[in-house]
Amino acid sequence: MHFLIVKLSAIGDVVHTLPAVAALRRAYPNSRITWIAERAAANILLGNTTIDELIIIDTKSWRKKFWQPIVLKEVIQTVKKLHSNKIDIAFDFQGLLKSGLIALISGSKKRVGFSDNGLREKASRLFLSNQVNVDDKLHIIEKNLQLIKSLEIENAQPYEFPISVSSEDTEYINNLLLEYNLKEFAIINPGGGWPTKIWSPKYFGQLSDWLWEHYQLTSLVTFGPGEEILAQSVVKASSLGHTYQITTNLKQFVALARKATIFIGGDTGPLHLAAASKTPIVGIYGPTLANRNGPFDAKDITVGLDLSCRIDCHRRKCPTNNECMDIPLKMVISAVEKRLPKIKLWQINKNSSAALASH
Repeated sequence: MHFLIVKLSAIGDVVHTLPAVAALRRAYPNSRITWIAERAAANILLGNTTIDELIIIDTKSWRKKFWQPIVLKEVIQTVKKLHSNKIDIAFDFQGLLKSGLIALISGSKKRVGFSDNGLREKASRLFLSNQVNVDDKLHIIEKNLQLIKSLEIENAQPYEFPISVSSEDTEYINNLLLEYNLKEFAIINPGGGWPTKIWSPKYFGQLSDWLWEHYQLTSLVTFGPGEEILAQSVVKASSLGHTYQITTNLKQFVALARKATIFIGGDTGPLHLAAASKTPIVGIYGPTLANRNGPFDAKDITVGLDLSCRIDCHRRKCPTNNECMDIPLKMVISAVEKRLPKIKLWQINKNSSAALASH
């Protein structure tokens, strides 16, 4: 049996698909599993022990240079790879026209995807041979698991996130922590992927100072492509000198998250990588809802405002003033107080939230 996994991007989406593919591997240990993914998200799959082949594509680059012969050559090579081993079942975990088209081009006669309510682009159903009824209000991990349950695979707990981290990447993080003389630290990730997911850099900087004052936790500020200035703003907003901007690739971030005391940030790839790494999390949510896209550990905490416009929002541009991200600093501090490991509770200044109530 040969399975094709079509989950192209983004980082968080790929992470949320890992438990389904791991469960598929457990149920079919001797079968072949091929995963096709966009270049920007594929790095997190390198070295993955649950898949036999990773096909990397770059449709964004292809669209920009579609008239160039090299693009046609890359497309033909991709099709040849898909056809090199007959595919029995293609799972479209993306629900887009392009992902459905890839499933069709793969030559698989059985192409399994979500029911219409779970598709991001409804027309993609035209490329599917089988649609599985899903509850789109479930956490995205559970939604993905429903696709493979069509093969009567039920035992998908606990979630598995087989992310391979090289010794070089681990050593990079170990040396970084040694440089700053850190054993315990917080990760602050101010980015959001979308402008509507970004919380105030000023508040992140003040939160970092609070973490040092009350927990003696240094904050390491991480960032993705195009977010360097945002990370710099967080460091500038911190006044106590225990906030540092660092640079990591995806695998190095996983190595960092596996050692972190807590992660604080919005709904974006690093949060989902931290969740997969079992890092304690405080998530800051606006246009997306945590019950579907949030961390899945019951001990983790998400913060968001109770606004009717948040329901089914998912807007990358707010028609008003992005009120959903006007989350008071004291709300996030309260969540951090509750989430930090209990062995540190003796360090909490019980009056800290009240002292910052005016922010």
